[in-house]
Amino acid sequence: MKPTKMRNQMIYQATYNTKSKQLAAALSKDLHKKYGKRSVRVVEGDSVTILRGEFKGVDGKIEKVSTQKNSVAIGGIKKEATKGEKYDVYIHTSNLVVTSLNGDDKWRIAKLEGKDPRKQPKTETKPEAKNEAPKETKVADKPKKKEDEN
Repeated sequence: MKPTKMRNQMIYQATYNTKSKQLAAALSKDLHKKYGKRSVRVVEGDSVTILRGEFKGVDGKIEKVSTQKNSVAIGGIKKEATKGEKYDVYIHTSNLVVTSLNGDDKWRIAKLEGKDPRKQPKTETKPEAKNEAPKETKVADKPKKKEDEN
């Protein structure tokens, strides 16, 4: 396949799955040792450090993830437009290092640890339902149409 076609497939015509994989950032050294992985797909709530560019050395949390732009917006990093309004700066994930993970998604953490997420015990406990009779719903009877007898 020609290099131009391959490049177009990976950049402009990529599937959502492929674009999602391209939104991975490197893990910090301590997270790399802990999980045995070099990179991870970034999600909102992860803490990152910027390695390259204008905002090099800045730490922050990811506020927005844009699969369309292949980049993320980090909290506290904004630029000012000529009219005075501020807007988010989107930074490519290859220029980031993830320093701490958002632990809300138990499936993601289990996958990072190398466990089968389907076999993880469910931590959420639902309150037990009291033994009550099921509620009956009343169906409103439609009034029957009376035909005029003329």
